[in-house]
Amino acid sequence: MYHSIKEWASSIRLNIPSLTIKFRGNGKHTKTLLRSEFLIAKDTRIPHMNSELKSTSPYSSLIVILVNDCTIINYKHMKSRRDFLQQLSASALALPFLPIESLAATAGIKDEPYQGPILRVAILGLGSYASRVAEAMKESKKAKLVGVISGTPAKIKDWQAKYNIPEKNCYNYENYDNIKNNPDIDAVYVITPNGLHKEQVIRVAKAGKHAICEKPMALNAKEGQEMVDACKKANVKLLVGYRMHFEPKTLEIINMRNNGEFGKVLFFQGLCGFKIGDPSQWRLNKKLAGGGSMMDIGIYAVNGARYMIGEEPVWVTAHETKTNTTLFKEGVDETIQFELGFPSGAVASCLSTYAMNNLDRFFLNGEKGFAEMQPSTGYGPIKGHTHKGELTHPHVTHQAVQMDEMSSIILENKKPLVPVDGEEGVRDLKIIDAIYAAAKSGQKVKL
Repeated sequence: MYHSIKEWASSIRLNIPSLTIKFRGNGKHTKTLLRSEFLIAKDTRIPHMNSELKSTSPYSSLIVILVNDCTIINYKHMKSRRDFLQQLSASALALPFLPIESLAATAGIKDEPYQGPILRVAILGLGSYASRVAEAMKESKKAKLVGVISGTPAKIKDWQAKYNIPEKNCYNYENYDNIKNNPDIDAVYVITPNGLHKEQVIRVAKAGKHAICEKPMALNAKEGQEMVDACKKANVKLLVGYRMHFEPKTLEIINMRNNGEFGKVLFFQGLCGFKIGDPSQWRLNKKLAGGGSMMDIGIYAVNGARYMIGEEPVWVTAHETKTNTTLFKEGVDETIQFELGFPSGAVASCLSTYAMNNLDRFFLNGEKGFAEMQPSTGYGPIKGHTHKGELTHPHVTHQAVQMDEMSSIILENKKPLVPVDGEEGVRDLKIIDAIYAAAKSGQKVKL
């Protein structure tokens, strides 16, 4: 049983933007006593019933604990201090390290009505993943789908009917520069083939709208940097669709590493792959995809190695295997095995493939412990365990949490635990460029 807020917060390793504890004074006033990112710095004792503590403090009666606008515990509804402490103890099991709005999915949490700013989003490119994002945004509190951009008129009509999108917020690929005159759209989420991202994001930026771009953000690091520069020049934000940067089990492992629970990190393994289907799809088109498996599924291993180890690699080696030259033409990789070396001496060994199923696994090993996730990057539920036991965080819809978090980043300048900005996308692309160069030359490439 916990006897202080600090003890409770420390026990569940809170890594959330805000934990607000409100106290009622002797009169009508309510004061936010503690608001902190990660851990609570002040040791606030749990108060006894009001009658016993009226003279001890002007803010002696704990009324409610809020985590990211979700009510966790309401002291007013407790019959005794013992009841409150018991619920506080139970909450340590129910609330281990969840990012912002995913707390609402946890059993026992009451949602507080969200009254903050809403990011109004238009989606550019109405393919299958765009549909997944649109459906997920129905769960979002801080982001709303308000517009569409497509080259297919029939899709626009379908989306208008399905998502109640007004005609004035619908555009095609020829006229979407006109969103600059539309005050009802804040940001455009670009969900199109990789080879189209650069031009489309730059057009969005020139129209004065924030850009969210699917990963990989471009065909190479040079293009990615041009996108970053264009958004900076236009004074708009550029984010990349790294949904795993907000996934609860992933964040728990990152937090454990930051807290030294694995000791010195020694090794990471990332296995990412599946058997590609339709041979005519754009992912097998060099001009549109920029490559093959590495530009689609391999980026998860590249990005995962970085956020799991917590360092930037300094060298790369790579080897390409191609068994089907009809399906995987020149410049379209089938399978690449690559290694990344890090300043601390840690090494990552990774696989990216379009030729094998059952590959979605991350493993992190340190001197004091380990973490394993399988599946590690799929749409969920993600499964994982460490040397301390199973990760039991409830599943949340990745894209719903992603869009809520990105709303906070764009509208409130929130800083996420793992970056999702354009610079983060360029870092991945520099590594992918080096992987391709190493696979071609057979030599180690320094970064």
